[in-house]
Amino acid sequence: MAIPCPPFIGSEKLSIESGAMSPSSPSPLILTQDELKKIAAYKAVEFVQSGMVLGLGTGSTAKHAVDRIADLLHQGKLKNIIGIPTSTKTHQQAVSLGIPLSDLNSHPVVDLAIDGADEVDSNLNLVKGRGGSLLREKMIESACKKFIVIVDESKLVAHVGASGAMPVEVVPFCWKFTQDRLQNLFDYAGCVAKLRTDNGGEKIFVTDNGNYIVDLFFKKDIGDLKVASDAILRLAGVVEHGMFLDMATTVIVAGELGITIKDK
Repeated sequence: MAIPCPPFIGSEKLSIESGAMSPSSPSPLILTQDELKKIAAYKAVEFVQSGMVLGLGTGSTAKHAVDRIADLLHQGKLKNIIGIPTSTKTHQQAVSLGIPLSDLNSHPVVDLAIDGADEVDSNLNLVKGRGGSLLREKMIESACKKFIVIVDESKLVAHVGASGAMPVEVVPFCWKFTQDRLQNLFDYAGCVAKLRTDNGGEKIFVTDNGNYIVDLFFKKDIGDLKVASDAILRLAGVVEHGMFLDMATTVIVAGELGITIKDK
């Protein structure tokens, strides 16, 4: 379902303020990637209702959704919301905005989660975790009644792994051994496995769970995703991978021609 975006009416560039699209000064008909992310995020928050337990996503797109939820709470348009953050960073953001928080121990069923994705294929399979929060994201979003994914159109791909890394969270113990096994597993797809680092390669990236991430780069389509998923998870030392298969119930895509809503 395609919905024309108000920001693209005529030759005006519109800004988003307090959930409304309002005219600003005339300018070229160009929106930044961040503006597209914000449009998708605000659309997703329209699905939020008072009294919900919400999974709060991580990343630049999900940040807009968390900001918007907080705005609506402060305005009194939403009430009795409980958020379950998918990362330490989102936890800190939500606390700073005054969003009440809990966890899956207290709320094992989540009404709705809103999060971004690094890739979305035609079957609404996702790659997530290039920001490093894939394990908590998958735990929370697999407990959701509804999982809304918000992206700009640059995240749409022909197949999983087409645009960059597919992350795998691994335990630090003998990580090189695990990395080599992951690369060999996908040798048929020209896989190159790389340990994720910080600060220009000077420091190993560590997840919120104290683990490492091995990024897999494919030269070819890896084929059956469920087979690939099972093979990865069978390797001792692997904690979780960034393929989110059959999890998204709705994907909201913001593009130059408007918003497209894709339902599973």
